[in-house]
Amino acid sequence: MKKKVVSIVGPTAVGKTALGIAAAKRFQGEIISGDSTQVYKGMDIGTAKVTSEETEGIPHHMIDIIHPDRAFSVADFQEHVKYHIDSIHERGNLPIIVGGSGLYIQSVLFDYHFSNQRRDEEITNKLFQQIETEGSEKLYERLKQVDPEQAKKVHPNNHRRLVRALEVYEMTGLTMTAYQKEQQAESPYDPFIIGLDMERPILYDRINRRVDQMIEEGLVEEVQSLIAKGYKDCQSMHAIGYKEIVAYLDNRLSQADAIQAVKQNSRKYAKRQLTWFRNKLDVHWYQLTEKEAAQQMKLILNDLAGFLQE
Repeated sequence: MKKKVVSIVGPTAVGKTALGIAAAKRFQGEIISGDSTQVYKGMDIGTAKVTSEETEGIPHHMIDIIHPDRAFSVADFQEHVKYHIDSIHERGNLPIIVGGSGLYIQSVLFDYHFSNQRRDEEITNKLFQQIETEGSEKLYERLKQVDPEQAKKVHPNNHRRLVRALEVYEMTGLTMTAYQKEQQAESPYDPFIIGLDMERPILYDRINRRVDQMIEEGLVEEVQSLIAKGYKDCQSMHAIGYKEIVAYLDNRLSQADAIQAVKQNSRKYAKRQLTWFRNKLDVHWYQLTEKEAAQQMKLILNDLAGFLQE
C-alpha cells in the first residue's frame, strides 16, 4: 500500500498553518514545512515561520536547516521532504506538508527525477545579477527563444522561476518543458491535497495586514542583520519580503514604496500559485470565510478523516 501524505496548499495568509496544526493534533501528525525559504536560519519574519508557541508541541521539519548563503534547489527540497515522509511513517505518524510552491510540492508528490548535477550557484547568481543590472525582460526574451512553451507559463517578474528555467537549460541542455514531460503522472504516495482559498478582497486584505505585521515585528531589522552577516547577494535574499527591503536599505526605494512592493508582489504571487494548483494538481478546494472558520475547519478535518480511513 502507498504511504498516505497530506498536503495543505493555498496563498499566503489564508490559514494553512492553523489547519496543519489542528490536523496534526487530531490525526497524530508531524508537519513538514513546504516553504523553500523557511529552511534558512535567520529568515524568520519575512517567511512567516511558525513560532515555538504556535507549534503547540507538534514536531515541525524543514525549518532552520541551512544558512542563507547556501543554495537550496527543488531537487534538494524533494530529497529532504521524501526523507521526512519516510521517517514520519516509520514512527507511525502522518506526514502533513504545509505550504510551498506548486513546483516544489509537485516534485515531491510525483517524484520528479532531477539531474544528478547540483544547482550551480555561479550560474544562478549570474542570472540574478543580469536581472538587477538589465531588468528581467532580456532574460525573458531568451527564455521565449529556447523554451517558448515554458515562457507562456512564467511571468517576466517571477524572477525565481525565470532564473530556474534558464539555469536548467544552461546546466543540462534540456528545456524545462522537455524535462517536465519526462515526469511520471502517478504519485508514489497516496496524497490528499487540501487547497484553501478566500474571496479576493478578503485574502488581499489579510496579505496586506500580514505585511504590516511583519514590519511591526522587525522585518527591516531582520534584513539589516542578514546584510551585516554578508548575505545580501545570496539567492535566498531574492525572496519576496527581502528583496524589496534590500532595495529600501540601498536607497532605491522609499520605505513606504518598499512595503507597498512587498504587498503587491505577495498578492501577485498568491494569484500565480492558485492558478498553478488549479491547473496542475488534483486539489480538494475549500472556500474559507473568516466568520465561519471553525465550522469550515471541522468540515475539512472530517473529510480528511474519511480519506485516512480508506
